[in-house]
Amino acid sequence: MPAFISLHNLSWSTPDATSVVADLTLAFSAERTGLVGRNGVGKTTLLKLIAGQLQPSSGHVEISGSIAMMRQDAMDNGNETIADLFGCRAALERLDKAEAGRASIEELETADWTLPARIETALARTGLWVGPGTPLSTLSGGQRSRAALAALIFAEPDFLLLDEPTNNLDDEGRAAVIRHIRDWKGGAIIVSHDRELLEEMDAIVELSSLGARRYGGNFRTRGSRTRSRPRGENPRGGGAAGAKSAERKMRKDNYGRRMRLRGDQPKILMDAAKERAEASDGSGARLRDARRDSAERQLRDAREQEIGRASCRER
Repeated sequence: MPAFISLHNLSWSTPDATSVVADLTLAFSAERTGLVGRNGVGKTTLLKLIAGQLQPSSGHVEISGSIAMMRQDAMDNGNETIADLFGCRAALERLDKAEAGRASIEELETADWTLPARIETALARTGLWVGPGTPLSTLSGGQRSRAALAALIFAEPDFLLLDEPTNNLDDEGRAAVIRHIRDWKGGAIIVSHDRELLEEMDAIVELSSLGARRYGGNFRTRGSRTRSRPRGENPRGGGAAGAKSAERKMRKDNYGRRMRLRGDQPKILMDAAKERAEASDGSGARLRDARRDSAERQLRDAREQEIGRASCRER
């Protein structure tokens, strides 16, 4: 089943009865959605309601799939390390025991020897070249923000919930975060005023005192394809056929990520398969026909070479 988030007549008020979110019905599919609106309109509150950090006054949130919200306290908690941020301290300590010859058989069987390298790779993608044991207190505020985003994406949730992820970053950090979001294949709800980041969105939802309005496309094109979701509309979009198509694409994306990580296939096969999966999602603006044809030729040639090598081995 494709991942989605659906809000049903959702309301929330402050303790003094000031209404912040009122009777909101809205749906998010597995795409990158920018959440915009004036300050104080309830964008951050909405993220917290979705994440379960706040309980609605009325209505409810329906979620299919896993979600993860960036830890804002990563900016303040200097007693932790990168490993704590990734939730991997115990697993890394198990590896240390194994290397010292003090691990039990059970600990050896569950040891993940690829973990340190995968953590460092995730950090490097946001422009951080530090190890898992690095104390957060030694990082700047911007570096902690990047580390928090790396930890979030490392977990591979179906939905990312991000609140102003490019705030307080230098140019290098901001560019790294934007690249990260550009390459993200799952769903995301991103509160931001950063126009460059909003250009990477698949849809824009604008909150106001009147409710929410959804625009297809990124921030620049939001006025050209206006769409308001009526109450009761299927949040998964496109009916049964659309849901099946989205599910097939999600399986391809997830399978490709797992195979690339395991290294089970040659890089040319993985890159070509990635091109085909991207071409199947209907976003022709992202991938030209020439790239798709080239990828298919490369995939065909690579498969023939693999078959040839397999035949030789059998002989």
